[in-house]
Amino acid sequence: MGRTIGILIFPDFQLLDAAGPISVFEVASRFAGRRTTIKPLALNAGLVRSSSGVEMMAQGVKDARALDILIVAGGEGISAAMVSEPTLTFLKTAARRVRRIASVCSGAYVLASAGLLDGRRATTHWGRTADFLAAFPKVRLEPDRIFVKDDNVWTSAGISAGIDLALAMVAEDHGEEIARETARQLVVYHRRSGGQSQFSMLLELKAPTGRFKPLLSWARERLDQPLTVERMAEQAHMSARHFTRAFIAEIGMTPAKAIEKLRIEAAKSRVEDIGEPIEEIARSTGFGDPERMRRAFMRAFGQPPQSLRRVARSA
Repeated sequence: MGRTIGILIFPDFQLLDAAGPISVFEVASRFAGRRTTIKPLALNAGLVRSSSGVEMMAQGVKDARALDILIVAGGEGISAAMVSEPTLTFLKTAARRVRRIASVCSGAYVLASAGLLDGRRATTHWGRTADFLAAFPKVRLEPDRIFVKDDNVWTSAGISAGIDLALAMVAEDHGEEIARETARQLVVYHRRSGGQSQFSMLLELKAPTGRFKPLLSWARERLDQPLTVERMAEQAHMSARHFTRAFIAEIGMTPAKAIEKLRIEAAKSRVEDIGEPIEEIARSTGFGDPERMRRAFMRAFGQPPQSLRRVARSA
């Protein structure tokens, strides 16, 4: 028996948000020998223009039947205010029937507007962090994740992360070997783990005020030093309590977590340069010892520094 996967799109959707998962499921179904129907869906049937100008033919949501998975694409300019009542009604109904419901990039705004992310862990594009946190305080946003799975609700980071999300679904449904073969056929990296950090999320963050960007740059130059909340608050000319609240509201994580991310980024670059001893990298990036750095790498990349070094050496 086959299954049907729906991809919800709207005017000015991001083409790769939809096309990436579509390609993954198409190729995986061939390797798995399982019939899969993939349907682009829209509020109104017909051609839907993406932000690039390329159009995709969509079926109307009223005609959508027996969906197994529903994925909501993101796109330029999407916001909670854009989401129409018929779309929200469709999503709420579909969420009760589908095996999985998911979003790519800013498609998380649509799921959140329907209340489907309330109390759940979720992620979206790093550039949307501050705005999303302000709009949806009930969502447990994890802005430094490639994708997040919370029960049967999945969300992914920006654009190409939809491919990682789809590959993870393929691995769950058909096994790692099918997911690996699919990735190889598509000539993409075989699945970044969901816990892997979004690239350069911290220093590239485009929050409304950006008031902590200078502080993060200052901290990055002093990773080998103790960077306590009190010291960072002093550098920001704020009390420790007010600093912590303001920092979490803008950056989406605690100061300690942010410093760990900076240390991981710096350490990863040096680990992949191969020549420098792991012990020296751990010391000079502020981890103190290799074991602490190993645990941080496992949380961020799902593998220890030595494994990343082996990959870099073989490349």
